[in-house]
Amino acid sequence: MLVAACVATVVAWVLVPILISILYAFADPSEYYDPSKIIPLKFTLAHLQQLLALGAQKAAINSIIVALLTIAISFALGLPAGYALARFVFPGRDILKLVIIGLRMFPVVVIAVPLATLYIRIGLYDTLLGLALAHTAMALPFVVLVTSGIFASVPRELEEAGLVFGLTRLGSFFRITLPMAAPGLAAAAIFTFIMSWNEVLIASILTTFNRPLTAFVLTSAMAAPDFIKFAAAFIIVLPAMVFVFIARRYLIAMWGITLR
Repeated sequence: MLVAACVATVVAWVLVPILISILYAFADPSEYYDPSKIIPLKFTLAHLQQLLALGAQKAAINSIIVALLTIAISFALGLPAGYALARFVFPGRDILKLVIIGLRMFPVVVIAVPLATLYIRIGLYDTLLGLALAHTAMALPFVVLVTSGIFASVPRELEEAGLVFGLTRLGSFFRITLPMAAPGLAAAAIFTFIMSWNEVLIASILTTFNRPLTAFVLTSAMAAPDFIKFAAAFIIVLPAMVFVFIARRYLIAMWGITLR
C-alpha cells in the first residue's frame, strides 16, 4: 500500500502540471478567470493562434533543428569515445571518465558570457549551429558515459565472431554492435533531445533573432496574459512527449535487456 501511494504521488507530481497546462492552454478566457470553475468547459484555439502570431512557430522549428543538430554532433563525437572507453584498456581510462564527469560540475552561467563573446568574434553568435555546439558541449559528457556503458553490455565475443567470418572491425561495429546497442542509444538520444529542447539560459544569451522556443517564451510570451503562458507551456511539452512516445519501444527494450 505504501509503495502504491508513493507511485501515485510521483505520477501525480509529473502528470498534473502537464494536464493543467494542456487544459488551460485551450480554456476560454471567461472561464479561465472565473474562480467558481476549477475545470473549464469552454475551449478555444485562439490562445495558440495568438502565440503563433507572436512568432512561436519559427521558434519551435528552431528548437527542433537545434535539438537534432545536438543529437547528430553529440553522437558523432560521443559514440567513438564511448566505444573506446568500453572496449579498450589504456592508461588513464578511469581518470578520463572522472574528467568527463567533472565537466558537468561547472554551472552554465559561468561560461555563458565568455561563450557569447567568443561566438561574436568567430561569427557563430545568433546562429542555430552555434547554439547546437553549445548544447553539444553540455550533452557530450552524458552521451560518452551512457554509450560507454551500453557498448560494454554488448558481448565482445560477438564482435570477435564477426571478425572470424570476414568482417572488418568497423563492419563488425556497424553490423553487430550498433544494432544491439540501438535501444540504449535511442534512450541517450531522447535525453539529449530533451536536454537541448528545455535549455533556456544559453539559448537566451547566444541568440537574439533566431531564438529557440524556450528563449522565445522567456523573452516574449512571459509578458502575455496567463492563458498565453499555458499555451506556450503546451507547445514546449508537446514535441518532447511525441519524441518520447515514438522512441518508447527502444526504452522498453533497453529496460528489458537490463532486467534480464
